[in-house]
Amino acid sequence: MTRILFVCMGNICRSPTAEAVFRTLATERGLEHLVEIDSAGTHAYHVGEAPDPRARRAAAKRGVTMDDLRARRVEAADFERFDLILAMDEDNLRILEDLCPDEHRHKLRLFLDFAADVEVREVPDPYYGGQKGFEYVLDLVEKAAEGLLEEITHHQRG
Repeated sequence: MTRILFVCMGNICRSPTAEAVFRTLATERGLEHLVEIDSAGTHAYHVGEAPDPRARRAAAKRGVTMDDLRARRVEAADFERFDLILAMDEDNLRILEDLCPDEHRHKLRLFLDFAADVEVREVPDPYYGGQKGFEYVLDLVEKAAEGLLEEITHHQRG
């Protein structure tokens, strides 16, 4: 089993979107038994809150539910527990690098490293924008989720 943690700043927009999209994709393909998935934020702004309503609406239009998710902050035990810790952007990756013990640094990556055919390296924060920003985040997250699931299944087969 591969344990994956998706990380953004507040854990109410990008990382719960990634968690929900990836979980949905794995379940649709009958591969949910291969992964354990969670999300967290580098900051504690929204701990205990549900994902942003705009993110939930955009995801729901694509058949993805986020209603059961609640924001939490990254904790020290996460670096031990998870096999992959995927940051949505460079700023959050740097924060994770500062928090992460050296022996677990190899687990840290940008989520979009797994996305084929995208011209950006970061999932932008849609929080201060309009609904189009949430749709764009979903587009990027779906591509990266496909690539990540493909890599996991390939690795587990090989």
